[in-house]
Amino acid sequence: MFHHVKELQFNARVSRPDPKFARLLLQQFGGPNGELKAAMQYFIQAFPCRKAYPDKYDLLMDIATEEFSHLEIVGATIQMLLTGVNGKLKEEADESELMQIMDGNGKRDDLVHDAFIHPHFYIESGGGPMLTDSMGVPFSGSFINANSDLSVDLRSNMGAESRAKIVYEYLMQFTDDPYVKESLNFLMTREITHFQQFEAALATIQPNFPQGILQGDPRYSNLAFNMSDGAAVRGPWNEGVSTKLGEEYRYVNDPVSHVRETNGLVDEVISGTARTPESCNDIASTLATMRGGEIKNASPMQDIQWSRYPSTGVEL
Repeated sequence: MFHHVKELQFNARVSRPDPKFARLLLQQFGGPNGELKAAMQYFIQAFPCRKAYPDKYDLLMDIATEEFSHLEIVGATIQMLLTGVNGKLKEEADESELMQIMDGNGKRDDLVHDAFIHPHFYIESGGGPMLTDSMGVPFSGSFINANSDLSVDLRSNMGAESRAKIVYEYLMQFTDDPYVKESLNFLMTREITHFQQFEAALATIQPNFPQGILQGDPRYSNLAFNMSDGAAVRGPWNEGVSTKLGEEYRYVNDPVSHVRETNGLVDEVISGTARTPESCNDIASTLATMRGGEIKNASPMQDIQWSRYPSTGVEL
């Protein structure tokens, strides 16, 4: 159950109208790395772990709810930046306060040009936020990543927070409004906080690598192919010990010859690792039993009820 508190989480303010930056800020309203995407992603991810992992459910719902708060901040900021558009569009354009402001700054032509780049924002919205990115591309459910596996979902969320953070960082370069920068700085900083929260939650799931249940084939997990002509470039990504599995990388300098010599890698031999097919299967089997058991034990198959209400004291 959601309860809307009318005050914003952060005191969003603007110094003056700025329709052009309002359009840019749409990127974080309805864009693929924006606040609605994050809110919906974490909200959807929470459902499968409600019974089996109630602590992760609580984390995901808390952050999803905060992301809705951030969506409200972005929407409110866009609306304030569009002051003079809403309502004035119903009057003759040349007489509107907005056009006078733009004429005074010598920017009216810029606004007209901007309207042709993204006409829907000015023509269809009537001077309010739209559920699109800055170029008018509508919000899409395809932005959402949810795989019902926390070792995957939490990593997706860390990536989402990283991308959102850098978008806010870039947005701050396109405004000189100190009040708007305050809001963007707050939103950017919360992305940093959420990244750390998801990272900490992932660390409580052990083992969490590789993602999912299956462990991967030890014949191929430490191969590093040189897929480029020219001088070979070496680093900790293709030499030494791998970061998660602790295997010695095997650098294949001539992939074509190697693939031919191993019958298309079918005859590849295990080297540089203590893992075997048998040990990998044992781990996968143990994980499947453990993770499956956690879900089954937490979820009855009949008389299913989601919540416990104080008036009844019943939770099934």
